[in-house]
Amino acid sequence: MSNPLRVALLQETDRGSVKANFDAIEVGLREAAKAGAKLVLLQELHNGPYFCQHENVAEFDRAEPIPGPSTQRLGALAQELGLVVVASLFERRAAGLYHNTAVVFDAKKEICGKYRKMHIPDDPAFYEKFYFTPGDLGFEPIETSVGKLGVLVCWDQWYPEAARLMALAGADLLLYPTAIGWDPGDDDMEKNRQREAWMTVQRGHAVANGLPLLACNRSGFEAAPDGSRGIQFWGSSFVAGPQGELLAQASTDKRELIVVDIDMQRSENVRRIWPFLRDRRIDAYADLLKRFRD
Repeated sequence: MSNPLRVALLQETDRGSVKANFDAIEVGLREAAKAGAKLVLLQELHNGPYFCQHENVAEFDRAEPIPGPSTQRLGALAQELGLVVVASLFERRAAGLYHNTAVVFDAKKEICGKYRKMHIPDDPAFYEKFYFTPGDLGFEPIETSVGKLGVLVCWDQWYPEAARLMALAGADLLLYPTAIGWDPGDDDMEKNRQREAWMTVQRGHAVANGLPLLACNRSGFEAAPDGSRGIQFWGSSFVAGPQGELLAQASTDKRELIVVDIDMQRSENVRRIWPFLRDRRIDAYADLLKRFRD
């Protein structure tokens, strides 16, 4: 494992077409490689708009098989640039069976691993249960040349169980491609509470597991296809260290590439002084398997 490990987050806006989005991704990957990054995280569903703002069967036409055209292009770029790339795609597994899937390339064309989003939201403007089947690959880190990647996706980031299971399986980093933003109708205080909660819960996962954490979010306003208020994606992509310390953070409202070095030795050192895994009471956690304790 490289130490320090130079990582990059490519925070983008929707450019209006798959081609335009991919062209922007290619530019970003080349910039990241030129800056010396070894690992690049892309945002959730980066090929197009966040289509889950409404329920429409025509949106399923956006899905593609894995491997498929997107993985072919991303894999070629990963190989050419010598990068580990974490991508996020709308997977067509079979007719009527679709997933929100993260795909990892390890400086080669072939896929080295994938993760299917486990927690699927169904909230106003985030109607993902209409489109995505919950993942069935479990919480398994993906082995790469830069370490074991605990890849999770967006709504997964609110669940401490997901981060913990990745840590227990030996993940060296936690990574979250994300699409989250504000309802333009909310006031500024509510917007601030939501964004701060999003950052705080993830920094908590870093602390509780003694691991660095990368979250890459969309930015920019995306109108709703049904004419409702749309979503102002709040960007704010960030990297946190194993004590939750912010190592880098992007802006709220524009395309941005952030590059930062992570001291991978710090996880070992932090876990020695805060041995949370040692002190877990695994004999007393059976009720976690219940939906609720009545």
